Amino acid sequence: MRIGVFLLAAAFPGRDHGEVLTAAVDTAVAAERAGFDDVWIAEHHFMSYGVCPSATTLAGYVLGRTERIGVGTAVSVLSSRHPIALAEEAALLDRVSGGRFRLGVGRGGPWVDLEVFGTGLDRFENGFTESLDLLVAALTRPTVSADGAVFRFREVEMVPRPGGPLLPVVAATSASTARLAASRGLPLLLGMHVGDEEKAALVEDYARAATTSGRDPSGAVTTDGSGGARGVAGAVGIRGLADVAGVTVGDVGGAGKVGGGGHVAAGVAYVADSTGEAVAAMRESLPRWLAPGLAGYRPVDDRPYRPRDAAEYAELLCRLHPVGSPAHCADTMITTIRRTGVRHLILLVEGAGDPARTRENVARLGAEVLPVVREAFRLFPHNSR
Repeated sequence: MRIGVFLLAAAFPGRDHGEVLTAAVDTAVAAERAGFDDVWIAEHHFMSYGVCPSATTLAGYVLGRTERIGVGTAVSVLSSRHPIALAEEAALLDRVSGGRFRLGVGRGGPWVDLEVFGTGLDRFENGFTESLDLLVAALTRPTVSADGAVFRFREVEMVPRPGGPLLPVVAATSASTARLAASRGLPLLLGMHVGDEEKAALVEDYARAATTSGRDPSGAVTTDGSGGARGVAGAVGIRGLADVAGVTVGDVGGAGKVGGGGHVAAGVAYVADSTGEAVAAMRESLPRWLAPGLAGYRPVDDRPYRPRDAAEYAELLCRLHPVGSPAHCADTMITTIRRTGVRHLILLVEGAGDPARTRENVARLGAEVLPVVREAFRLFPHNSR
């Protein structure tokens, strides 16, 4: 199992953007020191919810500031990125980090990013599958070309090539996306806005679709004898794929490209001496960030958008996730792993809105919570769904 940190570079009111980004990097360094397995960096545009517009860029800097910890994107938004450019960046980070980089991708939302970057609403609504297939092809084959509805270009050589298997995890909030990921043999990244039951349902949808497609229902990434994710070579719009050595990615260690070989689930974590104290702190701080942050989403389609009530959302996050005493946090994480079967958790630790308190939160989680969770699954390694 693996336990990581999830960084949004959340801009609480009154904080300078440079200070927010510096604090995010410092948190990643603190997470390595505290014994976390990896750090995952979010990407947002034009809003205070998160002030990192390029997860790969910040990941590169964090990789340079750390030595052991894995660093990933949660997520790089495919609807506003060219998949070949993203594959090049991912392979570059993989090479210069000695295999510590992980790639998480997602569809994103119908937000103003699509208008600003010129990719458009149709790409968001209809182009995700083609983008994902092209990304995987570029990460697994020495050459790639495209003749699809969205992308058309002649055969090019992929340079640099990844040093080993580098396949993305796919953010999923719907059964259809879970089934798509399953059909490609790619694990899921599950969000913090849903609880164990909803996560378990998506994992079950994935398992059924994976079984139908001849994939591993656990979400472990496998490749066929040609080295590519099975099914990619036959995807619409992709051609000119040469053979490379095949590999299987299972429950790998620190240098593994997908970490844990399976699904990843995000949550919020804040530890205090008592659960009441922790919940009270989050009730006070989270709405100050969430209210302006969630209001920053600006849709470009005709559907009405009403932001979540910030106070209600904060209550939900405290109820679903490890917010409490060390014992409560450990019990909550163990319960989530057992209920969902997801053995890779990433924890949003910035909820206090203060860099010093965030670093203290990371240190306490590392010292008082992570050892308890790891010991529980060391003694009972298969005690999950």
